Amino acid sequence: MKKLNKFITTTLVASALTAASASACTSFVINADDGAVVYGRTMEWGMFDIHSRLAITPRGHNYTDYMPDGQDGFSHNTKYGFVAIDSIEEDYAVDGMNEKGLVVGVLYHPGTAVNQPYDPELASQSLSSQAVSNYILGQFSTVEEVRNGLKDIRVVDRIEPKFGNSTLPVHWTVVDANNDRIVVEYLNGELTVFENPIGVMTNSPSFDWHINNLRNYLSLHGGEHDSVTINGVKLTPIGGGTGLLGTPGDFTPPSRFVRAVAYTQTARDTKDGADAVNEAFRILDSFQLPVGSSEGGATLPEYLDYAQSSTTWTTSADATNLKYYYHTQFNRQVRMIDLNEIDFSVKGMRYIPLDEKREQSIVDVTPAK
Repeated sequence: MKKLNKFITTTLVASALTAASASACTSFVINADDGAVVYGRTMEWGMFDIHSRLAITPRGHNYTDYMPDGQDGFSHNTKYGFVAIDSIEEDYAVDGMNEKGLVVGVLYHPGTAVNQPYDPELASQSLSSQAVSNYILGQFSTVEEVRNGLKDIRVVDRIEPKFGNSTLPVHWTVVDANNDRIVVEYLNGELTVFENPIGVMTNSPSFDWHINNLRNYLSLHGGEHDSVTINGVKLTPIGGGTGLLGTPGDFTPPSRFVRAVAYTQTARDTKDGADAVNEAFRILDSFQLPVGSSEGGATLPEYLDYAQSSTTWTTSADATNLKYYYHTQFNRQVRMIDLNEIDFSVKGMRYIPLDEKREQSIVDVTPAK
């Protein structure tokens, strides 16, 4: 009975908190002066440990998805090798980049995403939402190829037991080394692809709603407001940053979308990919969520309350120079994997733990006596 109660509680907590703490991911793209394309994102999942790993998928690796009725779904062999951060110790890429510089980020999309209806007769053409990112990273080198290739598959719901026996409503941000960007969403059961020249994506509602909402913030800019004189009284700005007065500061998806646009559009100029990656991580610091800040004050059971942060991990991908970076909630030391140095012809999946030790690396600089 105790185990049953624990399972029920875990499921209820996961269901109750999913829309709150899991829907806080933020992504964007910035460009360096030398043309480097750099992507950054945060991953929020403060409810329980999703056991993410850094996974290296080789060329020629087979992925066969399974359908809600147990049938095999769409099967494909990877054309390109890729590096990704997965979840729940399954080969579900949540964020990653392939050897051609194509980057995919999976972000939660509750209350908005409506996938295509499952038809058993079309099982061999169907993928669950969990498996779409692997397909994109393994098969395509450019955004244009993704746009065309997604027309060949159907994306359907499939229950994921490790996520509280729920389906996973998500959408995808896709960026390539040519600096093309799209957002892929399934709305009302139909594939919808949005161009994304701004480069930002968060969560619900739909991407076009977020773009329309930016019209409420046209006064935001990177400069300062001028002083004004009222009845002979001169009023000057009280401090720096007045151009961004009115930027929403809460953690809802619309507010984070506006804030990400404001910060990326006013970011400092960067000389190359490495410099842009540093800038991306600085911007991403503004979207790190402490535990409790996005969970509506809910109290987690002791066996789930493992998190130091609702932001589980944070990534940046240099699509031009093929370098993938990350840090985690446990260790904010930035780590990098260089796709130029990986032999993607080696057969079989390879996994690297995100943290060798779940503790912050600290350099002791105390001078000797």
